Amino acid sequence: MNKSSKHRFDSTKLSQRIASTVASASVRDIHTHLYDPAFGKLLLWGIDDLLVYHYLVAESFRHLDLPYNKFWALTKSQQAELVWRSLFLERAPISEAARGVITTLNRLGLDARQGDLSKIRQWFNEWQPAAFVEHCLDLAKVQTVCMTNSPFDSDERGVWETGIRRHPRFETALRLDPLLLSWKSTMREIRIWGYDVKATLTNKTVLELRRFLRDWTAKINPNYAMVSLPPSFSYPTDSITSQLLEKVVLPHCAEFGLPFAMMMGVRRAVNPGLRMAGDGLGLSDLRALENLCQKYPQQRFLVTLLSRENQHELCVLARKFRNLHVFGCWWFTNIPSIIEEMTAMRLELLGFSFTAQHSDARVVDQLIYKWDHTREVVTKVLQQSYGRLAASGWEPTDAELQRDVGLLLGGSFGDFCRTQPAVLTTGKRSR
Repeated sequence: MNKSSKHRFDSTKLSQRIASTVASASVRDIHTHLYDPAFGKLLLWGIDDLLVYHYLVAESFRHLDLPYNKFWALTKSQQAELVWRSLFLERAPISEAARGVITTLNRLGLDARQGDLSKIRQWFNEWQPAAFVEHCLDLAKVQTVCMTNSPFDSDERGVWETGIRRHPRFETALRLDPLLLSWKSTMREIRIWGYDVKATLTNKTVLELRRFLRDWTAKINPNYAMVSLPPSFSYPTDSITSQLLEKVVLPHCAEFGLPFAMMMGVRRAVNPGLRMAGDGLGLSDLRALENLCQKYPQQRFLVTLLSRENQHELCVLARKFRNLHVFGCWWFTNIPSIIEEMTAMRLELLGFSFTAQHSDARVVDQLIYKWDHTREVVTKVLQQSYGRLAASGWEPTDAELQRDVGLLLGGSFGDFCRTQPAVLTTGKRSR
């Protein structure tokens, strides 16, 4: 054999095989803000919800000459019409969030260029929510989505307490932000719900908080517990957040074999007038994450970061701690240029031991564009990476491509969550 022959491959055919594999692969969407249809009004869908998505509201206010309070006093349909006019009629919808609406409408068979929201609304009104959810999941090739479920949200809590018939493609995650970040006010709520807790973390309070988490874990059967953290988060400290982590949350996760997800770097209410659209970001101190991974080697941590400048350090940390799983391009990093950069870097440092993306969708229709756009970027990155690998002498088979793409789109997350270190195998959780 000629020594150089093993490096020869058809780059066009390889690129085509990669594109075909990514396009046909099903997805496990491991973090969203969607709701099971059984949650009624909490499930967002349709053109008005698409247009008043907080990404688009923030962008619209760069053009709208309107006080914030007057915008929020409008009906949702009126708000949607302002966003439509400012971002779709008066200028091209070129931002990622605006292009996402166009992709979604196009894939649903609607012509956005007609400019008539009433006709688009009429089309959506012909659907029943449950049927539309199935349609969007199938169009996006999403097998399952994981909700974000908070026992501290009064609307959601009410649904759980009345009992619901769960949709089989909707999974759960237990969100603990109020517990960890707003202890004083949350403690008063928990007392009202029948748990004997006090402001100081006495042994009795710790046991009652563990009982509270145990009850909600039994009620919703989460894939993981989670919190969104500010850039200022530090560990270890003598703060109530650190104490709650050490005495309540991480022991609970160990008991039930739950990974703990940390979404780090969000600065809340940078501009309160924008409401949900007013949050910003900051650079996180990853020594806190390093310290947690080192102190709790048997606890599995799922982590995504909001700041682009943190991403390289996160990858290096993941190389050092096998109990750390990196996932997704969150919020302000969820744009094609940054997704491409982050995914390429992660492949080069971590191989396939990370999850390329989660949709973070709030409106079920968004699953279509978020995963269509993600597939475009993942395809491009894999074509470059596999092309270099093939040039070095290893051209992947179709079976290898299917395996590896599956890992990036949820399989690696599943493997990580199924890993049960010996200390965790006595947990009471079952799937």
